[in-house]
Amino acid sequence: MNTGQLLLTLGGMFLLSMVILRTNTTFLSTGNVMYNTKFGVLATSLGTSMIEEANSKAFDAATDTNSVSSLTSLTSPSGLGPAWGEVYPNFNDFDDYNNYTRIDSTMPSAVFKITCKVGYVLPTNPDVFVNQKTWNKRILVTVTSPSMNDTVRMSSVFSYWFFR
Repeated sequence: MNTGQLLLTLGGMFLLSMVILRTNTTFLSTGNVMYNTKFGVLATSLGTSMIEEANSKAFDAATDTNSVSSLTSLTSPSGLGPAWGEVYPNFNDFDDYNNYTRIDSTMPSAVFKITCKVGYVLPTNPDVFVNQKTWNKRILVTVTSPSMNDTVRMSSVFSYWFFR
């Protein structure tokens, strides 16, 4: 084998190495995207489940068994959260989820931290919690995981309607 053939062989080996390296990089990148997508879907599912669970409860402790026609009967903004002795999963009203945190490790692929914040909101600006009683409460659910690159934030507004 002469020098020209040796250089062609080395060049071919170099090109083959570059193709293999590029293929492996693409496979690893695709795997990363797939895992991030999977964790995002799981986090969204956990957040949605938490919102649906909270929405299935009474609007306020005062509306758990009776109807209310005055804002003064509702829980004060500083009193939002579980009442004394109430523990998850035995919450009876929407605002019991205020400052609730849960670690979900039921999935073998990742551990998720779910955090809830509940507060009163005005119908004209439902994105901002207010320090006054209204007929509308908003839950903000945040789902994080060390396995995810992003944080999933979801919210829902729950309103109380009284009909005579």
